[in-house]
Amino acid sequence: MKNTIAAVLALMFLLPLTAARAQTAPDMLVKNTVEEVLTILKQNKDVRELREVVEKKVLPHFDFRAMTQLAMGVSWRNATPAQRTALENAFRTLLVRTYTTALSDASKVDRQVEIRPLQMKPGDDYTTVRTLVREPGRPPISIDYRMTLTDKQWKVTDIVAENASLVISYRGQFNSEIGRSGIDGLIKLLEDRNRQGA
Repeated sequence: MKNTIAAVLALMFLLPLTAARAQTAPDMLVKNTVEEVLTILKQNKDVRELREVVEKKVLPHFDFRAMTQLAMGVSWRNATPAQRTALENAFRTLLVRTYTTALSDASKVDRQVEIRPLQMKPGDDYTTVRTLVREPGRPPISIDYRMTLTDKQWKVTDIVAENASLVISYRGQFNSEIGRSGIDGLIKLLEDRNRQGA
């Protein structure tokens, strides 16, 4: 499971949706920003500067509240507002830290991305942008970005790599920890991991 999560996060660099507007089709947003990110990676490999790239170009376009809620599953209903905020912040920090490391690793690999035709009806506020990631000497990897139109902006709510959902992968870990030590125990676990990672 850790390998699945690592694979998903290692390829998340493909979608820092800059200048997201409701009038722009999600697949075009992905296509345009893939090129921008690949250019940044070729020019800059410093981890601290990559973190700034993540903060400015990526985070505004991920719906961390929705991602945390999906990862929590039914346990989200039992969390207090304070616990929900703590969970969202801790999960966000965990993903950002892992994402920045993945960006640094991704800068060493020559990748090409193929955006698949978008299957979306006019007026839909939910869609999936499908891509194929190609690397020399390896079979292509399918990466799907589940996106929701929120406040006239497309935001990522889940990433699916080779049919493995990022949030579902975390859900098993979250539920196991909640079963052992409750929601506060999960918050502590995530915060401890973030401190160790820092």
